[in-house]
This record gives sequence, C-alpha cells and structure tokens, in this order.
Amino acid sequence: MSSLLTAYAQHEQQKQQLEKQLEEMRADPRLQAEIEFKDKLEALMKDYEKSAADVIALLDPKPASSSAAPSTGVRRKRKLKIYKNPNTGEVVETRGGNQKTLKAWKEEFGDETVESWLVRTED
Repeated sequence: MSSLLTAYAQHEQQKQQLEKQLEEMRADPRLQAEIEFKDKLEALMKDYEKSAADVIALLDPKPASSSAAPSTGVRRKRKLKIYKNPNTGEVVETRGGNQKTLKAWKEEFGDETVESWLVRTED
C-alpha cells in the first residue's frame, strides 16, 4: 500500500513541476507571439473559408509527393557507381545493386566491406 502512496506522491511532484514549466512558457513573449499569430491566421482562414490544406497549397504550390518523381511516370536514371576490388584490382561499374560480380563480392566479403570499395559516383 505504501508503494501506491509513493507513486501518488511522485505523480503529484511531477504535476507541480509541469505546472511550473507551463507557467514559465506562458510568460515567454515568443510563445505569446506564436499564439497570437495562430489565432489571427485561423480567424483569417475562417473569414475566407479556407482550410489549412488550402493555405499550404497556396504557399507551396508543388505537392511534396511529386517532388521525388516526375508525374510522367518515368523513373529517374540511377547514379553510376564504380567499385574497385583492392585485392584483385578489378573494377565494376553499375547503376543497380543486382550486378553479378558485385553480388559475388558482397557474398564473399560482406556489404559493408564492398561498399567501402566505392571509388566514385556519377550521374
């Protein structure tokens, strides 16, 4: 039963600490300015019957999802990676990870080791 009382006392102390932190935040003029901005923005959105998504689309017209790939459905070309095996001096140039020699090296020496053999990357 005392463990329950102890837990209660700890929670009460945490509550007091949080209340103190909240009071300090409320007194911060930066927070007050942000709250004022948010309230004015929400009022303006209501006046013009606009949603947050409308405002975001207005301020950032290019959708975030289409920035990664063109909307034409064409994949962008992968970068050329050039690896050189320090043991044999053999060079492998590939645009994907499915190259036969590179896969064999990774099986033999491990991914991390082979990736350390990357000499350069080209577009």
